[in-house]
Amino acid sequence: MKTLYLSAALIALCACGQSPDVKKSAAQDPVAAPAQAGPVERDLPLLRLQYDEPAADWEPNGLPIGNGAMGAMVTGAPSTDRLQFNEKTLWTGGPGSQEGYNFGLTEGSLADEVKAVTADIIENGPMTPEEAAERLGQNMTGYGHYQSFGEVVVDFGLGDSNVTNYRRELSLDDAMATVAYDVGDRSFSQRYIASFPDQVIVARYEIDGPPVSASISFDIPDNRTVSFDSSSTGLTAQGALDDNGLVYATHLEVDSDGDVTPNGDGLQVTNASYVTVFVAAGTNYAPDYPSYRGDDPLAGVVDRATAARSAGWTDVLAHHTDDYRTIADRVDLDIGQHATEHMTDDLLASYLTLTEPDQRYLEALYFAYARYLLISSSREGSLPANLQGVWNNSKTPPWNGDYHVNVNLQMNYWPADFLNLSETLPPFIEFTRQLSEAGQASAQKILGSDEGWAVFLNTNIYGFTGLIEWPTAFWQPEGAAWLSQHLYDHYRYTADKTVLESVYPIMKGAAQPWLTALVEDPRDGKLVVAPSFSPEHGPFVLGAAMSQQLVYDLFRNTEEAARILGDDAFADTLAAKRMQMDPGLKIGSWGQLQEWKEDLDEQDNEHRHISQLYALHPGRQIDVANEPELADAARTILNARGDGGTGWSKAWKINLWARLHDGDRAYKLLQEQLTGSTLPNLFDTHPPFQIDGNFGAASGVGEMLLQSQHDEIHLLPALPSAWPTGSITGLRARGDVTVDLDWADGQLTRVQLVSGQTATVQLRNEVFDGGVRQVQLTAGDPVTLRFDE
Repeated sequence: MKTLYLSAALIALCACGQSPDVKKSAAQDPVAAPAQAGPVERDLPLLRLQYDEPAADWEPNGLPIGNGAMGAMVTGAPSTDRLQFNEKTLWTGGPGSQEGYNFGLTEGSLADEVKAVTADIIENGPMTPEEAAERLGQNMTGYGHYQSFGEVVVDFGLGDSNVTNYRRELSLDDAMATVAYDVGDRSFSQRYIASFPDQVIVARYEIDGPPVSASISFDIPDNRTVSFDSSSTGLTAQGALDDNGLVYATHLEVDSDGDVTPNGDGLQVTNASYVTVFVAAGTNYAPDYPSYRGDDPLAGVVDRATAARSAGWTDVLAHHTDDYRTIADRVDLDIGQHATEHMTDDLLASYLTLTEPDQRYLEALYFAYARYLLISSSREGSLPANLQGVWNNSKTPPWNGDYHVNVNLQMNYWPADFLNLSETLPPFIEFTRQLSEAGQASAQKILGSDEGWAVFLNTNIYGFTGLIEWPTAFWQPEGAAWLSQHLYDHYRYTADKTVLESVYPIMKGAAQPWLTALVEDPRDGKLVVAPSFSPEHGPFVLGAAMSQQLVYDLFRNTEEAARILGDDAFADTLAAKRMQMDPGLKIGSWGQLQEWKEDLDEQDNEHRHISQLYALHPGRQIDVANEPELADAARTILNARGDGGTGWSKAWKINLWARLHDGDRAYKLLQEQLTGSTLPNLFDTHPPFQIDGNFGAASGVGEMLLQSQHDEIHLLPALPSAWPTGSITGLRARGDVTVDLDWADGQLTRVQLVSGQTATVQLRNEVFDGGVRQVQLTAGDPVTLRFDE
């Protein structure tokens, strides 16, 4: 590793055209300090959510654990523990649903009616959402709901009337929930993990004092058939959902130093000082269009639980801890937080009146919690994180517990590459790949294209790519474009051509319908999306800003990908179409970035959606450093809309203000996210609980500290004054660069760069003469720059 100190004199030397080569050794370059082995060691406090009472309610108080496919909520009632759990493929609806299921599509084509609606808009002007939905919307039958699998009930039969010394915690350092309490002359210590390597949820109960007895059973919801089977150490519940016949199975294995015997529909443990319960679950769902059915799950879940019991608590815990920390430990944020004994709900309730170290602790905890939640709800081999990640205790969760593709699913994955969580991305990529197959019918029947695929506003696990009938939330034909933006951004972060080769067919398929579906606007001859709707706001029009930005962005990304992979003919086609498009970037009469092609924005409108700012974030059409007029227009509309909004909306605004290099405004919104859109267990609330706000806000923290969307690495672009001194390790910049940063008194003091590629990168920060500096990186060789006054 090479280290370079940039003093004021050296910066002046660089300005004279004598820029030193940062790759020189210390012997060659007298200003280079001795090489250091790695990042500076930091003594950071443990990050944990902590409470001195059981969860009063599942949603605001439960503590989540998860391994991607499965999740559970630790509520921690003493004596009788009810561990509610989920497995992401347990859904009603879809093929076989008693309601019928058509993927959101009519038997015939809607393409002619789409053209007719467009013609009416051209002739008569904007159309109300209600009229558009009357003509194009579809009754959503058999869509289904994400389901709770049930509860594991472990009853020690001691009651809770004399419980003392109660404590419930979730450690973000090792992904373990714990519950501890005393009952009479016994002390209970309970630990809970959700292991990705072993694909089980584990509850470990240890009792200090006289041995205990416990009954162990499943509590299964009543919207399905169920049969139970028990053995000397195991218990199985299996059946099928009433609605669609989806087969499910869950199996638990018990390890104890006491006697374990079958007892009716459960197990009985006697004379025990410890009890360990290993739980596996699954269904016969398979991500295969159009049937979405696979093998019976029973043998698999029994094997997983049995194997985990054979391995034992110690080994399963070690597997889990090693796997989790390999990912989680890559990023550490130090903003001056100190260890605290405050309960987390008290920290949150008193946040604005806390001492600065306690405020910083809550902020750092909230940031780390989002990374924890994404690791816990999205791992390879499972479905992507849904509106509630993986956690749901209802048969009819809010918004079906589904996937909205007009910001929400995408926001879930804003932190994935950026915050060094690439292991969480495979479910998103594979889900999008599956949608690209199911969505061919939507491209044909709605957009009138014989090539490519489309998905509209929301989808389920059964390939729903068509339409619903809710007037203000049924039409976003650019959904595939937004999903594809993440695929290309994954390539931009990794610089891995094999990644691009894998996702390029999906991107190309998303672009193909728009080669014929764009319409010439008779007012100026530009190609526009028609009909077009700005999410949940305003009328149906031609070429709403977000529609244009999404398709423009899709064409640009896919064109770049095509040229990299040698598909030049398709790249040329996209380039020609993009040149004819309205890019969706118009500045209105009061200086605002327009939401619609027409100048319809009202200065007193505070709608929570700010869709026209996709071009700023997560898109890259607006370059703040080089396009001040567009940046000012974005500020103007953000100021007009105000800082209000639900959790996901406020989270998006954190990112937007960070992209505008206003760290204090971004930080203000982060504070409001904590005080107005966060539950006592730190879940984001819409309301109700909706996890995208957690992920979006964490992305916003990252955007304050590092940006790389414009082919340069901008260091501390929006550092808030509340964090004058601090550091972060492990952020990822596009181009396959990992970045560590230190700062003091609001100024950058150190940056370490490690690249997987040999390349020249451009850094931006005010410490450099002219604001920028080019640095040569060699694959795998850390380069450190330090800055003296």
